[in-house]
Amino acid sequence: MWNELKQDISYSKFYLKEFLIFSALIITLITFLIGNFDKILITSLIVFSINFLSIIYLSRKRRNELAEIEKIITNIRNNFYEVADEIILSENLSSLEKAIKLMFEKSKNDIEYMRKLQRVRSEFIANVSHELRTPIFAIQGYIETLLNGAINDPKVNVNFLEKAVHHTNNLSNLLNDLINISMIESGEMQMSFRYFELAPYLNSVVEELKYLAEEKNISLNCQPIREGLQVFGDKERLKQVLNNLIQNAIKYTEKGGVEILVEEEKKFVTIKVKDTGIGIPEDQISRIFERFYRVDKARSRAVGGTGLGLSIVKHILEAHNSKVEVKSTLGVGSEFSFKLKK
Repeated sequence: MWNELKQDISYSKFYLKEFLIFSALIITLITFLIGNFDKILITSLIVFSINFLSIIYLSRKRRNELAEIEKIITNIRNNFYEVADEIILSENLSSLEKAIKLMFEKSKNDIEYMRKLQRVRSEFIANVSHELRTPIFAIQGYIETLLNGAINDPKVNVNFLEKAVHHTNNLSNLLNDLINISMIESGEMQMSFRYFELAPYLNSVVEELKYLAEEKNISLNCQPIREGLQVFGDKERLKQVLNNLIQNAIKYTEKGGVEILVEEEKKFVTIKVKDTGIGIPEDQISRIFERFYRVDKARSRAVGGTGLGLSIVKHILEAHNSKVEVKSTLGVGSEFSFKLKK
């Protein structure tokens, strides 16, 4: 009890200035009203006593409130609370309680976000290491075999060199895609938006990739597009999008073909890349745009690719205020589509 009183008296020194000013005003007012200067000493003592007791009471109340706040902050720092509703302050601190709850929620969300980023970063580093290791080890193996004497064997030397070149190209593609992803996510990738005519643009993209379809004896066609139809976007980046979507469609199509369709609306144009390939399981459609995610890992590696193509597609289209939509049925085929402003 005495210790608490000493703490209250010690704490009340912070209000000493206000205490003296308020007491002086009260004494002056009372003296002026009663007009009896003989009783000023008694009046002063009474006023000082009442004010002092009031200050002691307020000091205790404020000290208790601060202790309550300190306890809450300590509990937050020690991860004592699971949810914000567990944070409870006295009624007169309700506004502060609300502010602390908002701060707690934000901190919790920020921590969770940082943990998620750390997991993504760790997975990304692991994936990159694995993807880089595969072609590097393959190239190393072919070169070592050649140096150990196979270079003089005409039956294998050219074959091994061709395979080494193939893996070198894969490595180059992976590094280029990693650079693109890095530039997109850091905001360093510059976009050059302008209107351009769609028909000759799509036809040229299809012509460049037609040899890939011919190698698999499947068709690659672009449906007729209205002459003069223009869309707004970055031609070079959109070419990356179309190349990735068309090449993926060709890779996973064994019979039938790939078709490019354009649907015109009032303010937008929808571009579709449709195939008759193996399709994508419904429960995995939402994940195919993750970096390095592969629906069928064994098959994906057999047909090539870096595992970053669809992630790049997603980022580039988001920069165009668009998004890629996917429809797919196993054994029937897939359709990737996106909209561009007219």
